Amino acid sequence: MDSGWNRLSDQADQKRSEEPEAHRQPELLRLDARMISANRMEGWIAAACYAAILAVLLWLTIRFDWPEWIVIGLAALAAISVLIELLLIPKLRYESWRYGIREHEIELRNGIVFRKQTLIPMVRIQHIDTKQGPLEKKYGIATLTVATAAGSHSIPGLTENIAEELRGRLAALTRMADDEI
Repeated sequence: MDSGWNRLSDQADQKRSEEPEAHRQPELLRLDARMISANRMEGWIAAACYAAILAVLLWLTIRFDWPEWIVIGLAALAAISVLIELLLIPKLRYESWRYGIREHEIELRNGIVFRKQTLIPMVRIQHIDTKQGPLEKKYGIATLTVATAAGSHSIPGLTENIAEELRGRLAALTRMADDEI
C-alpha cells in the first residue's frame, strides 16, 4: 500500500528531474559520520560526571542519614539519561543535520524535536572560522562557524579538509557577493 507521503515524495522527485539544470537546488549534504562517535564520547564524559555527582550524593546520604530513595531515584534518572545520550541522541543528531552551500546563501537544517531551517545570505557574512575542540581533534572533525551581524551559525561534524575547503569557498563567495553590491 502506497502512503500519501511516498506519493508526494515521488511527485517531488519527478518534478525535480523535469526542472532545467540551472533552476535545480543542490542537494543538502550530510555531516561526517565520525560525529556520532564524538557525540558518544561526550555522552561518556557526561556519564562520568553523573557518576561523580551520585557518589557524592551517596556519601552525603550515608553521612547525614538522608532517605535512600533520593539516591536510588537520581541513579535511575542518570542511567536513563546516559542510555539516551549514548544510544539515541548521537544518531538522531547526525540524521537531522544537513547543510548546503550555494552561490548566494548557506542553508542549514537541524533539530531532533524542533526542526530549524536557516538561510544565511552571503552578503551578510562578516567572518568565517573553523575550530576544533579536543574531542573533534581526536576524531578528525571540525566545526565551521559563520558570523553575521545577527549572530553566528555553526556547521559541526565536518572533516578537517572539508571544513578548510568550505572556509576558502565561502570566503571567495563572500567576496563575490561584496563585489555585486
